[in-house]
Order: sequence, then structure tokens, then C-alpha cells
Amino acid sequence: MFKPRPKQLAVLAYRSGYMGVAAVPGSGKTATLSYLTAQLLAETELEESQEILIVTLVNSAVANFARQVNEYVKANGLLPGYGYRVRTLHGLANDIVRGKPSAAGLDDQFSIVDERESNAILAEAVDAWVRRNPEAPAAYLAPQYAENGHYRTQKWAESLTETARSFIRQAKDDLLTSRAVLELLAQNGGDLSLAEFCAEIYSDYERALAYRGAVDFQDLIRLALQVLRDETAYLESLRRKWLYILEDEAQDSSRLQEDILQLLAGPDGNWARVGDPNQAIFETFTTADPKYLRAFIESDGVDGRELPNSGRSTRSIQTLANRLIDWSLAHPQESIRARKPLSKPYIQPTPAGDPQPNPLDDPAALVLVGEAYSATKEGMMVTESCKRWLAQNPYGTAAILVARNTRGSEIVKFLRQKGVPYVENLNSSSSTRAVIGALARVLAYLADAKSAGKLAEVYRVWRRDDRDDPADAAEIKAVSDSLKGLKRVEDLVAPRGEHDWLEDDANDESGAGHYADLRAFRERVGIWLRAAEMPIDQLVLTIAADIFRDMAELATGQMAALHLARLGESHPLMRLPEFAAELYDIAANRRRFTGLGDDEGQFDPDAHKGKVTVTTLHKAKGLEWDRVYLISVNNYDFPSAEPQDSFIGERWYIRDSLNMSAEALAQLASLQQGGAYHEGLASLEARFDYAAERLRLLFVGITRARKALTITWNTGRGTAAEATPLIALRTFWEEERKKEAAREPQR
Repeated sequence: MFKPRPKQLAVLAYRSGYMGVAAVPGSGKTATLSYLTAQLLAETELEESQEILIVTLVNSAVANFARQVNEYVKANGLLPGYGYRVRTLHGLANDIVRGKPSAAGLDDQFSIVDERESNAILAEAVDAWVRRNPEAPAAYLAPQYAENGHYRTQKWAESLTETARSFIRQAKDDLLTSRAVLELLAQNGGDLSLAEFCAEIYSDYERALAYRGAVDFQDLIRLALQVLRDETAYLESLRRKWLYILEDEAQDSSRLQEDILQLLAGPDGNWARVGDPNQAIFETFTTADPKYLRAFIESDGVDGRELPNSGRSTRSIQTLANRLIDWSLAHPQESIRARKPLSKPYIQPTPAGDPQPNPLDDPAALVLVGEAYSATKEGMMVTESCKRWLAQNPYGTAAILVARNTRGSEIVKFLRQKGVPYVENLNSSSSTRAVIGALARVLAYLADAKSAGKLAEVYRVWRRDDRDDPADAAEIKAVSDSLKGLKRVEDLVAPRGEHDWLEDDANDESGAGHYADLRAFRERVGIWLRAAEMPIDQLVLTIAADIFRDMAELATGQMAALHLARLGESHPLMRLPEFAAELYDIAANRRRFTGLGDDEGQFDPDAHKGKVTVTTLHKAKGLEWDRVYLISVNNYDFPSAEPQDSFIGERWYIRDSLNMSAEALAQLASLQQGGAYHEGLASLEARFDYAAERLRLLFVGITRARKALTITWNTGRGTAAEATPLIALRTFWEEERKKEAAREPQR
């Protein structure tokens, strides 16, 4: 039963007007908003056509919100599911546009492309543009990569796709069509080549959508705003329909989202917004920004309130999170301070008698490690610690939080080696990645059929079902090692005359003694080499049928074949090396790919007690565990825009450390505002934006822990250093422990 705290009661007292609520992690903001919905339903006489509109961030949140509201509604003796509507912003925009498609310039039967199809259309537009403009990479690739075919095709196309995606998203948020951008470029006399590239791709992308009679998610937002502005009578009808607008996760709103909801509420309407600006972790090169919620809460005529009490974590963990807020407000970089990456309110414990009291405090359970671990040593240390803790707490929940999916994959290997029970919440599961990795190795060999090393890898794939038996594993290694020593691969794969490696008696002890097995292997490799001329999906299906026996593995192989076929359609120049590289990226968790058995639903830590969850910090938002390991907190994953830091957005193969997305957006802004564009300045500013977001990501990581938290860092490839905010937090906590120790004798 929901028992409101005093600060929650203040929010629940809302009945009309504009209200903005700044909440902290674990403060029960969604539960409070759900209860407020139920209260308003119980107290408000809604007409038959009227509803309370609740807007939230993602589809999984829609289901969770509706469930909570239904529980509270039933407790009040009302009919669940009646009198309110829960929508994501895109779902709301779809409702608005569907009501007046002609006002948006659309056919009544228009369709919506999802993110995956949108990405495929964009990739196709980029590929077509790259083929039409073969000399374009020379302007942006670093000199040492400018003549390398791999970088001039695949890597250049990847970077240009990311850049064009950011450019198109921002142009649509600025309500600019591709034609409008091209007209601005025609009026501009400066050199804005990156904007020109993106505008032409944007034009091709728009044509592809129009051909399909479709819009993307960003179009829905733009067109919904257009309809509301142009159709006054329609807007008034929606204002009467949605008597209240309640917005959850408002820290992730964009300017257009604000504009839509403000229009729907009207100047005298009822609009309540709840969010935590300190947990805005999705805005880099998107149009979302926590500044919009902050400004709203501080606006005249808005009832600003707070939900500062949280029963999630111990006092020590809350103290550390609050210290990070203080440190960010006095950040050594003035440009980061100006961005207000973190802000008050501080996290406060729950009041006495609260149904969710804070866990018993244990300062010793908060450990910030200053030692410089290698990535391997860090993984081993965390794995051993998890193993010990789970043995002592078989019904507890634990998590290892990583900044990147690739690091998560590495941690999973350590856990598997040590027999630690785990569950993954990454881009894909380890079983999916194993299947994809096997296919990648075969494609890599077929692309380089004279490589003995790659042939040896294929042999390991061929014997993958035997590797769990120690004797078989030793045999596989011996044969694989002998294959690596082949001077001429064709002597095994396609022998001619007397040059047959299998018939050479000298090889009996080093591998050729496994005659029957290797003969079958040779026959299968020969089939794959002949099939290499087939379409990529048929080739992958052929390989999968030969190396997989499990139905789930075969299904994942089929999904991989479909994925590569779509990729090939979008990138006609792709060949086996590029397809193999794509699969290697998926196997390394650098690409999102969902195989059979990978759960895309909402993750529940309490459903995995006695196991350690491996998840990214972004996916951990909204979740909590008894014990949390926050790892790899170095100046690569958590930079502070200092000279020694490096930045993920700055690709090593792009000249002068340019962030292409940042530069493209700066050129777009220059077109609209008429100011001068200076190359490189936007890349520097992007460093500050990224550093500010990573501070919020660190805050999110800290506040996932209930009872125990360990933070470590590693040197990466040997060049990374301890993240500046971690140094500050560790120094602070060491001083706090010294003060505590000094007080002990006095007690």
C-alpha cells in the first residue's frame, strides 16, 4: 500500500496549473505520479470524452505506469483503464497526426518506419552518396588513412552515417526540411562542406520515406507540432479532451516535446512535470537536454517542488552521490561548470517510520579503489569479489556496471571462467555473440583464403561442439597449431598432384594423423569456398547449417543472414571482409543485435537473485541492486575535457581530432544564425558536453547501489588514467573515514 512521505504529499496536493518536480534517484517519482493520477480520477468529474494524459519516455514505462495506476484506481473502487491514457511522446504524436493527417500533408494511410528501418534507409542514402562522391573522404580522413580502401569505404561511411543522423535529427527539431537546408546553403558563401554532404543525404532520405508513404519518429514530433499550430479548432478539442497532462522522465524532454505539451496544456491548463535532471544520460547528439526541465521548474507561474527523500541506498552511498553534486558545481573546468551537469536537490534519507527505510549504514561497504589495475586484473578482482559475496548472500542481488558493451563482454568471460552465476543485460547475450563470432571467423577466412591462421580459427569453429571435453580440447589445439604452420594453405584445402598435406607422412604427429576428421573438414571448407560467390545471406545460411546443431543457434544464424542481407542491400559495395567485420563488431558487443532468447523487455534485478548482472550504465537507469561494482572509471570512459583525456566521438581516422557530428551541427547552426563557422571549435565544445553527460552517468551508477558499492578503474591499453571525479570522490571518502576513525575512541 502506498504511504506518501511529506514531500510526496506536497506533490499529491496538486490540483491545477503548472507544476515542476525535481526528484532524486529512488524517490518514488513514478509511484507518486501514478497515485496522483488515481487521485485526480477519483476527485474529478470527467466528461465521457475527457481523459488524463500521462506522457512517459519508453514503451516499457507505459506498461509499468498503467499497471501502477490500475492498482491505485482499483483501491479507490474505480474502473481500471478508464479515464486516462498513457503514451510515449512518439505515441502521443502519432495520435495527434492520425487525427488530422491532411493537415500534416500526409495520406490517411501513412506508415511509420521504426528505428531499425529508419537506420537502414539512412544507410542506403549514405551508401549511394558515397558512391557518387568518391573523393569526399579525402577532406576529412587523416592523411595516413586517406588512401586505405577500408577507411575510404566502410569507416568513412560509418562516420558519415552517424554524422548525417545527428544532422537530420537536429534539422527536424529546428523544423527544417532538406529543401530548406539546401536553400540556406545556396544563400551561404562560406565553406560548409560537411553540412552540404549531410543536406544531400537528408534529401535522399526524405525521398526514400516519401516513396514509402512513411514518416520516421522525428517526423511525427515535428508534424504533430505543425498540426497543433495550424489547426486551432483541433487544438482546442484536444485541450478539452486532456484535462490534465502529467509528464514523467521530463529530464529527457526536447524543445519540441515541451512545445507540444505546452500547446496541449494551454496557458491556463494543467501540466505537471516530474523528472531528475541529474539522470539525463541520453542527450549527446540528440535534441534532449535537462536544461529544459530546470528552466521550467524555475519559471514564473510554475509551482516548483522536490522529491528529495530516497530509501534506496545507505547514508554513505547517498553522501558520496551528494558529494559528486558539490564537486560538479565547483568543477575545475569552467566550461563544464557552466553546463550544470549536476544540480540540487541533494538526496536525503527517508523520514522516521517510512515504509521504505534506508538500509542499515555500513561505511566499510563503500570502497573506492585507487590502485591502477590493468583491464584483466580489474576483471579478475571484481569476479573474485562477486564470487565471495554471492556465496555469503545467495538471495542477494549484485551488478557489475560498465560504460561500454564491449567491456561487459570481457567481464562475462571472467565470470564464466570462475563459474560465477550471471545474467547479461547488454546489446546481446554471450550465446548470441558466440554464434555470431563463429560465423565471423568463417567469413574472415573465406575473404582471405590463403591465411593459415584464419584457417586454423575455422577449424576451431568446425570442432566447437567438442571443446568442453578436456581431451578433445587438447586435440583441437594441437591440430589448430599445426594448421597455423601451413606454408601453403592450398596444400590442405585444394591439393594438386603430390602436394597434399594430408598425405605427407611427416605430418602424422602434428595434425595430419587426424586423417578422417581433417578430410571431412577439407571437404566442408571446399563447399564454403565454392559458396562464397553466393548472395551473403545464402552463404551464411549454408555455413550455419554445417556448424550449428542447436535450434537456438540455427535461429540466430538465420537472423545473422537476414541482417547481412539487409546491410548488403544498403551497401552494395560491401564484400566478405566488410561483412566479416560487421559480425566481429556484433560479437564484440559494439553493435546492437538481438538473437533468439535475448530479452528486450524490462529487466527486473529481483528476478535474478543469487546471480550477478552485467549491464551498461545506460541500461541500469531505473534499476537497483544490493551490491554494485562500478568499473573502468578512467579518463577514457569518464573524461573531464582535460588535455590527457580522449573522447569516443573523435575517431582516430578523422583528421585533427574532429568530431564530425559536432562540426556538422555547428555548420547547421551557422546557416540558420548567420554567424561565422570556425572548424574545430564545435569539437572542443562537444568534449565539454560529453564530459558533463558522463558526470551524470557516474551519478546514475553510484545511485544504483542499495547497501554496498565498489568503484575501480583500469589503465585500458596502458594509457588511461584514473578519472578526475573519481580522484575527487576517493580523496573525499578517505578523509571522511579518517574523521570517523578519529571519533571512534570518543564513543
